[in-house]
Amino acid sequence: MSTLPKTLPSEPRGWTPPRDKKTQRALYFTRTIGFEHSVVCRNGGLMSWSEITLSEMGERVGVEVECTKDGRVFEGDLDQYDCFVFYTLGDLTRKDKRYATPPMSPEGKRRLLEAIAAGKPFVGFHAAADTFYGDSVDPYVEMIGAEFCGHGLEQEAEMLVTSPEFPGLEGLSRSLRLFEEWYVFKKLSRDMHVILALETEGMKGNVYDRPPVPATWARRYGQGRVFYTSLGHREDVWGNPIFQQIAYAGLAWAMGNVDFDVTPNFDEATPKGDQYHRVPVEPGCVSR
Repeated sequence: MSTLPKTLPSEPRGWTPPRDKKTQRALYFTRTIGFEHSVVCRNGGLMSWSEITLSEMGERVGVEVECTKDGRVFEGDLDQYDCFVFYTLGDLTRKDKRYATPPMSPEGKRRLLEAIAAGKPFVGFHAAADTFYGDSVDPYVEMIGAEFCGHGLEQEAEMLVTSPEFPGLEGLSRSLRLFEEWYVFKKLSRDMHVILALETEGMKGNVYDRPPVPATWARRYGQGRVFYTSLGHREDVWGNPIFQQIAYAGLAWAMGNVDFDVTPNFDEATPKGDQYHRVPVEPGCVSR
């Protein structure tokens, strides 16, 4: 299991408050198609594990978190939100009888991407990169910076801190070990600032038979700030203080509470991280 500390500091590490001290509002969208991760699965009318956790994190720092699986929200007033936060999966414009949540309309998708390009922040967790996948590069994938292509069995692995001066993450060890479900990607944009890289050497599963890959990054999409981390599959990861520090840091940077130069460092951090080759799927592995 994780070798990271188990207690949350009294003052949330990673967070930088807004300069004007105003309350900020984040929309947490967790609609999925075909498969729903346990951390976003609601039990009856109860909120999911990640919805509760993110809402509690928001309360600690004065951020109001609105949680929804209703895709019609993107047809409404998007200006009321200071950040869009996604833990989604699949084509969100499709209907799904299994979960029966209202889909995002094509117009809503267009409005979302236009809002981000115009300056609205976006933060994605884990399966947010397994969203709107297909043969071509979907405009959503172009925005987030990569598309999920596989994972192996959950296991402990090492993350290399490739941007140790990223606001909120100063002082982290140069490498972190965590038990998680680890994603690898295709259609990677080299126009990203890699913050954490997955050290694939020694990992179990041929899906990881590739050089180190980005695991957390920041980038610009038009005028918008985009932050993504592949972490967040497991409930215990959501409760881990290091994960929460990474999430706080990403939210604070994305919402403009702190500035940082996210000049692309792909060639230095993960120089061969965009190498992709389809491999036979081993038991316990998922590959696209």
